Amino acid sequence: MTQKLTLSVTSRAQTGRSASRRLRKVKRIPAIIYGMHTNPEKLSIDVPEFVRLLKAVAGRAKIIELTREDKKDVALAFLQEVQRDPITDAYLHVDLQEVKADEKFEIRVPVVIAGEAYGVKTEGGVLEIATHQLRIRCLPKDLPDYISVDVTDLKVGETIKVGSLKPVAGVEFRDLPGQPVVSITEIEEEAAATPAAGAAAPAAGAAPAGDAKAAAPAAGAKAAAPAAKAAAPAKK
Repeated sequence: MTQKLTLSVTSRAQTGRSASRRLRKVKRIPAIIYGMHTNPEKLSIDVPEFVRLLKAVAGRAKIIELTREDKKDVALAFLQEVQRDPITDAYLHVDLQEVKADEKFEIRVPVVIAGEAYGVKTEGGVLEIATHQLRIRCLPKDLPDYISVDVTDLKVGETIKVGSLKPVAGVEFRDLPGQPVVSITEIEEEAAATPAAGAAAPAAGAAPAGDAKAAAPAAGAKAAAPAAKAAAPAKK
């Protein structure tokens, strides 16, 4: 861990919507921590302090040191879920997952693309990220902020899968080895259908000149089937 992150938490006894609303009015966020070997515990967090923490985390996988009011009871955890109001964007609830310094745990970490792909730079392909987060298992001290995937040599038609990722010390990838992470695909071009040179398109609904009866089928004759739709041009 390159940066030590801390967060002060307070135990709370009251639960329910009314209690949560009262906490938010005094700029605190209802929270819960799920223990590895203990029952979940209800907590509350100071809003300004939590905002500063989120800025430091910046979407990365981070271990956070939780402290109590007396500064003696310390626990390690990571952010599992942060709920926000879809209208006001206010913080509604925070879920934390406790970890132990000497025990491996599972967590999802973000994928970060490194380099400029050969297939994009030279062959005009498009880079597609199939997996934005990877599930890993490690000790807290070995937790990477993210998994870096170098695409410099990746060509059109090629894919980097979980099984071909560069090993990370102390980290075990838990997703299937065949799961695609990133690939380079060819740009699909759709050619517009054009009429033959010199052919004039007939006016919509116009009957052949000189024969008004030609517009309608003879009595008892079947109506002509509508013209089949032109086949779409093959994609390159």
